[in-house]
Amino acid sequence: MDERRTKAITEQILQLKSERKAVFLVHYYQRPEIHVLADFLGDSLGLSRQAAATDAQVIVFCCVHFMAETAAILSPQKTVLLPEMKAGCPMADMVDVDGLLDLKAQHPDAAVVSYVNTTARVKAESDICCTSANAIEVVNAIPQRKVIFVPDKNLAHWVSRHTDKTIIPWEGFCPPHDSLRREMVLALKEKHPNALFMCHPECRPEVIDLADKVVSTSGMARYVQGLPEGATVIVGTERGMTERLRRDHPNKTFLIPTDWLLCPNMKKMTLESIRNALETMQPVVRIESDIADRARLALTRMLQVVGGS
Repeated sequence: MDERRTKAITEQILQLKSERKAVFLVHYYQRPEIHVLADFLGDSLGLSRQAAATDAQVIVFCCVHFMAETAAILSPQKTVLLPEMKAGCPMADMVDVDGLLDLKAQHPDAAVVSYVNTTARVKAESDICCTSANAIEVVNAIPQRKVIFVPDKNLAHWVSRHTDKTIIPWEGFCPPHDSLRREMVLALKEKHPNALFMCHPECRPEVIDLADKVVSTSGMARYVQGLPEGATVIVGTERGMTERLRRDHPNKTFLIPTDWLLCPNMKKMTLESIRNALETMQPVVRIESDIADRARLALTRMLQVVGGS
């Protein structure tokens, strides 16, 4: 899209946003032209909590489907628009309710800890939710000694390193993070021997072993903020985050291990789809009340354990 057209559609969006009295939530992995629309820019759960705290009755969530579901769960009286309803999450889709119920039957003494990167229906069958930032704290805080952890096996493995509890991982994964290989990082470190390597805990264990810092998406922003000017950082997460860090910290260098670190579902969101959503007030994310209530309980239990983390 050329610059003139981008500017024209952005102006239309801002006018509609004002008319609808909407608040814009934008995930770090979205396109740069969508970042500029954000009232709140961040990762999934933090954005949903910020939206719940605002007076806005319309939430435009530039994200993938499970994130918009979480916003709808935490803000049941508000209208949540997901401009691209086809923007799903392959990892969230890797766990199904029937399979989870079967696993629970096999381990009746286990607690189900559900990563927020899951559908509302899976959250509804969970004892408690967690984020990548607080997963270790959540697992260690619950009384059960055995934990079914869904859906990310890599995050489950990271948690297992920091607890003496038995972790039963679901065999799901995040395709972009799981695509990062040890040899890719080593090749960059050879070219840039002074570079720090930070990665998301959804990465493979052998990649995590190379990291100077293992941290969530929002945690990466905070970590980089504390680094000295001139620092060089290899970023082991979706490249949208790398692009954002380059804009926020022009005096620091950020390297991408591979162009494969890309979430195509996040990139489905466009300015046109956002404008159309505001014009039509569709599509709206709706969740059956009983599912929403049970999912909200799992989220609330997490917040009771970890507060704002």
